[in-house]
Amino acid sequence: MRTQEQTIDEILDLAAAQFKVPRAELSANDDFFKKLGIDSMQALSLLTRLEQHFNVELPDYELQGVSDFKTLGERIQARL
Repeated sequence: MRTQEQTIDEILDLAAAQFKVPRAELSANDDFFKKLGIDSMQALSLLTRLEQHFNVELPDYELQGVSDFKTLGERIQARL
């Protein structure tokens, strides 16, 4: 089973690859909307990719107000 830190690292790797941002520029506490310069539709695309990667389903109510990688990682980790 992966640790929460591993989950967050994988999220950061996937986000960096999807939005062509250097991985070194991303950290767990970053607001992904601001750091990646994305809108809600792009965030939805990222969430879909993360659900597929981790093989989890993230209900909308669990993602309300989530905008940083760390919290996103915690929500995914809880579903693993």
